[in-house]
Amino acid sequence: MVDLSGQETQTGDPLEIQRARAIVAGFFAPDPKQAEDRTRILEFLDQHQDALHRSCLTGHLTASCLLLDASRQRVLLHHHRKLNLWLQFGGHADGEGDLAAVAQRELIEESGITPAEFASSPFDIDIHPIPAHKDEPAHAHLDVRYLAIAPSGAEFVVSSESKALRWFTGPEALAIGLDPSLERMVKALLG
Repeated sequence: MVDLSGQETQTGDPLEIQRARAIVAGFFAPDPKQAEDRTRILEFLDQHQDALHRSCLTGHLTASCLLLDASRQRVLLHHHRKLNLWLQFGGHADGEGDLAAVAQRELIEESGITPAEFASSPFDIDIHPIPAHKDEPAHAHLDVRYLAIAPSGAEFVVSSESKALRWFTGPEALAIGLDPSLERMVKALLG
């Protein structure tokens, strides 16, 4: 399928869309912002059959993961090479409706750490803008976020997507000027 701009688009698997929709619909929003984002993501899934693919140029679903150390006192963040920001680990759904599997895959790829524990349900959702980059237009990421715990003594590996990785205590992470939604997650988990 080709869209009006001449770009090839992908039609989503209806079962994968339903899978993602069930995850988002089941999310308990702890605040009005996340309740609004949950509604917007559900509407987006209903309106875009390719919402799980990057070919959906206005936006697409992503999944991410906040990784705490085994003591649950520090968070591992990566300095994203393209966006030049400290972020949690995550990436594009690429057609996969099991958003927990997407988040876990991205965590392992970007940190080299296989978590000891991984939440089966999201604890946060957010819609945020992504600026244009090279031939990719500005678009939105509709992000579904999970929590994971690293095994004791876990050692990270810096991937090509990152400039650096670092463990932060809650106050250290908050002092570096995080994106507001990442700040919200760090405050919720590390005070």
